[in-house]
Amino acid sequence: MKRYFYSAILFCGMICGLNAQAEQVGADYKVSAGDVRETLEFLASDELEGRDSGSPGIEKAAQYIEEVFADHGVKPYFSSYRDTLDNFKEPAYNIVGYVEGNDPELKEEYIIIGAHYDHIGIQKEGEGDDVIANGANDNASGTTGVLELAKYFGDSRTNKRSLLFVLFSAEEKGLLGSRHLARKLRTEKLNLYTVVNLEMIGVPMTADYTAYITGYEDTNMAEKMNAYAGKNLIGFLPKAKDFQLFKRSDNYPFFLEFHVPSQTICTFDFTNFEYYHKVGDEVELMDIDHMTSFISEMIPVMEKMANAASREIKFVNE
Repeated sequence: MKRYFYSAILFCGMICGLNAQAEQVGADYKVSAGDVRETLEFLASDELEGRDSGSPGIEKAAQYIEEVFADHGVKPYFSSYRDTLDNFKEPAYNIVGYVEGNDPELKEEYIIIGAHYDHIGIQKEGEGDDVIANGANDNASGTTGVLELAKYFGDSRTNKRSLLFVLFSAEEKGLLGSRHLARKLRTEKLNLYTVVNLEMIGVPMTADYTAYITGYEDTNMAEKMNAYAGKNLIGFLPKAKDFQLFKRSDNYPFFLEFHVPSQTICTFDFTNFEYYHKVGDEVELMDIDHMTSFISEMIPVMEKMANAASREIKFVNE
């Protein structure tokens, strides 16, 4: 009896220790600045010709994203990684990867981590000989962030809830990719917990927080993220409210379809980057150290969100 008692204690200690260790994995993990730069440089290269939806350039971006998913064990959510848009005249695809949760009950709940990977392509008028709107900040930076998060969770499998990593097409055409996917997943009755969308995270802000969140006052997402981070990571930008940015990115269709907290995180504050939708949006202007640090800080935040015992992200009036 005594031997059984001590064995039970030892077994419990081992399990508790493994759980505690798992909780620390994200906090200890550091994203590689070299990986961030490599991804960003490819997505915003002239070879991709500004990643216009339906173009050969964005096809190369789609293939690149699929390869990253496959290399890190992120499975297709549908029959393939490609979710073909039904609301765009040219062939265009959202790329949707899936990491199943490791908890038998919580895995039935889903978190979407997304960004749009399209941009505005080749322009009629540019700057000198340059007519390619490479879209390094908008939104190769957000795409890079999603891919780094996908690589981490695909390799570590530390998430209790299931995660969908979505790179949206045709955002620049009117949020068409996210509108299509939100309707589709709603029809399929996906048990969606929340949506975290990354948009223009390539340059730092001058503030007492690293990034801001759209719809800040409507939910407790910023508050919970800061608690998960153990610092003032996410804040409020008045201009985001003034310009109604909550309705202008790929989070919004999911809010409309599912009515769950669905928000965008961004570091573009209208003063720190002057090349929005211009051909000057180049990799050379991106702050790789800022991006690497911010993505590294987001990993334990998303890990704790995925592993919380209850749905902690809520609307403020709930």
